[in-house]
Amino acid sequence: MAVGVADIGLIGLAVMGENLVLNMESHGYTVAVFNRTTSRVDEFVGGRAKGKNIIGCHTVRELVAALKKPRRVMMMVKAGAAVDQVIAEVAPLLEPGDILIDGGNTHYADTTRRTREMKARGLLYIGTGVSGGEEGALRGPSIMPGGDPAAWPHVKPIFQAIAAKAPDGTPCCDWVGDEGAGHYVKMVHNGIEYGDLQLIGESYHLLRALLGLDASALHDVFARWNQGPLDSYLIEITRDIFAYRDPETGRPLVDLILDAAGQKGTGKWTVASALDLTVPLTLIAEAVFARALSAQKEQRVAASQVLRGPEVRFTGDRQRFIDDVEMALYASKIVSYAQGFALMSAMAKESGWSINSGAVALMWRGGCIIRSVFLGKIKEAFDRNPVLTSLLVDPFFADELHRCQAGWRRTVAAGVANGIPVPAFSAALAYFDGYRSAWLPANLLQAQRDYFGAHTYERVDRPRGQFFHTNWTGRGGTTASTTYNV
Repeated sequence: MAVGVADIGLIGLAVMGENLVLNMESHGYTVAVFNRTTSRVDEFVGGRAKGKNIIGCHTVRELVAALKKPRRVMMMVKAGAAVDQVIAEVAPLLEPGDILIDGGNTHYADTTRRTREMKARGLLYIGTGVSGGEEGALRGPSIMPGGDPAAWPHVKPIFQAIAAKAPDGTPCCDWVGDEGAGHYVKMVHNGIEYGDLQLIGESYHLLRALLGLDASALHDVFARWNQGPLDSYLIEITRDIFAYRDPETGRPLVDLILDAAGQKGTGKWTVASALDLTVPLTLIAEAVFARALSAQKEQRVAASQVLRGPEVRFTGDRQRFIDDVEMALYASKIVSYAQGFALMSAMAKESGWSINSGAVALMWRGGCIIRSVFLGKIKEAFDRNPVLTSLLVDPFFADELHRCQAGWRRTVAAGVANGIPVPAFSAALAYFDGYRSAWLPANLLQAQRDYFGAHTYERVDRPRGQFFHTNWTGRGGTTASTTYNV
């Protein structure tokens, strides 16, 4: 084998790894590849990669030897212990200034740890989110790199070449921030994806249960929605799913799929981070719990024989209700993204990372699963105000929420009145109503906490930051608990 001829090496030839390699090669890069099961290397090089500038390697040492300096090694392996195992094999073969890249769905805290560990060894580390699925990996994903900033100039040309392009030609890839920032942004992307999918599912449930729309009619509805503000990859594939028929039975395939959803964990990570940072990520949390409830299929079937709800009945204007559901979906989507961007902002503040919200919106405009026209509006919002506290108060999004509000409320009311669960729609509306409220009943809550635990409270007629305790019963004394927030 020729030594030092490959531009980048990739370890892990599952479908995402293979497609990224083919993408890199199609943009003029020579790629060395290795897989623990070496037969996969031979199959790939003799199959999809045949005749291309792709070098098959049977050992990690062989792969490292094939790379130009500084060496760039990208890992596309299962998150967790497998990544540490690959690092343990590869790192001793590298030299100071060489670059290790983790392109899997890794927890951001692991990436922060590994970045620091590799820096201590003189190696540069990148943890990058890669979104777009198999097709995106091959044709152009959204790429969200973070880690050691000294590594970015060495991978920027490759990453921006293979990334999806926004309509104006801008690559959907830019440096996100230090340490685990790249994987954190990818985690939030996946959390928002959970929310989008749940909102679409609730729309489907309402239209099917209340209006009795079949798959063909639902295809038409989603096709129309994809021509407006909801224009997005997920609405597009939902449209196509409703049109697909099972080859064996001729029935719509969606009607034959079991209603029990799976999840890989990034949604739960997102919610856990929001709890740690005390950011109200209510819609995404409900989306995660809705999947958990769907997985309890046997319990739900048994409960359906015992628990009764209202009779499902619709008597209004059918087209107006379809329009109302569209408004509810759009308004709730705005809330979901507002919560997601607020979470990233809070994490940036907590960690000291410099996450550029406008740049993130740009990276998500193409290639990734949540790509949509809508994200261009988010980019414009942060261009208008880079320190925007919430998308909800941006003039464009505030106007859109006001435009959608009546239909949104009618949709949630119809779900509640007919016993059709709409947890994400409801959570979004509750958040909207809470966020726009100058007063909330937390004064009573603080009084209760002070009553039973001497946890103190602030007063409206005193400056913020002054805490008071009352002996509510006359038996409690004047000693207050330590003031703290968790």
